[in-house]
Amino acid sequence: MYVDAMTTPQPLGQTADLARRTQSAGFSGLLFTETGRTAYLNAAVASQAAPGLELSTGVAVAFPRSPFITAATAWELQDATGGKFRLGLGTQVRTHVVRRYGTAFERPGPRLRDYLLAVKACFSAFRTGKLDHHGEFYDLDFITPPWNPGPINAPDPKVDIAAVNPWMLRMAGEVADGVHVHPIGEPGYLARHVLPNVAEGAAKARRCDADIAIIVPVMTIVGDTDEERDKQREAVRASMAFYGSTPNYAFIWDQAGFEGTTARIRQKQKAGDFAGMTAQVSDDHVAAFATESTWDKLADALSEKYAGIATRLVLYNAAGDPERFERYGEVARRISGRSTAA
Repeated sequence: MYVDAMTTPQPLGQTADLARRTQSAGFSGLLFTETGRTAYLNAAVASQAAPGLELSTGVAVAFPRSPFITAATAWELQDATGGKFRLGLGTQVRTHVVRRYGTAFERPGPRLRDYLLAVKACFSAFRTGKLDHHGEFYDLDFITPPWNPGPINAPDPKVDIAAVNPWMLRMAGEVADGVHVHPIGEPGYLARHVLPNVAEGAAKARRCDADIAIIVPVMTIVGDTDEERDKQREAVRASMAFYGSTPNYAFIWDQAGFEGTTARIRQKQKAGDFAGMTAQVSDDHVAAFATESTWDKLADALSEKYAGIATRLVLYNAAGDPERFERYGEVARRISGRSTAA
């Protein structure tokens, strides 16, 4: 397994230092989410500050950008990193896409499938000069030399998608290079849904499911004292409450034995009771969905839990305190080193 650090995009003046620290600490790569700042610009700065560091968007919002613009941006980043960039794409949710971005959202699953194929068609066009994609949502068939970035001395970027439900997971297995699992995707969910559905999609397309990367963000509670772990546990509990408020993720809680969790969180959310939202996530929830350990045992705990399942682990809450970041980096180095030795 490779082990990456996850971060929200930073002000560009801070990104270079973060990238260098990530590489020095021992992480395999740096994964940029996309919130108020764009993932792509941060990745561009990081590519120049830390050559050799693997970079990915995890995930960038697809629909507000045309497939060609996304493909061209990924192409430049793949060139800048010497082939160490992964393009992670997601649909986001309807409210954000329609009301914040002003973009269509109908049938997001099939739309994302067509979008991904259009992006890959653009990659081919950059090498051949011929653009020919005709899908249900996107028609692209015009490119001229001034608008073509041209071939690069690296393979096409890998294109991963965020997927939660079975249809999207099968689609990832069929046409994507990897799947970004949701942060509340505990091992039981991975076994019940992610692996079999990705394998089914791969079989449909006559692909090898082992070639599709399973990218798993993990929430960790780590410290050598009760006080340290207690503080981390409450931060993780708050993150779980935030994610657990989304109706599309309710089945993950339910099937893990915590039926009705989303409904209870949403009831508190609608009342503006944010402390009440967090209170719906019990210690049992946290134990099932996060990994708790002392520092010296964290590498073993993560390896035992995710070996044979995850291609890449993404440490969800590694960024922040510089000393803890260094210690997480050493854990990442130990896990990745075992994979290399094997």
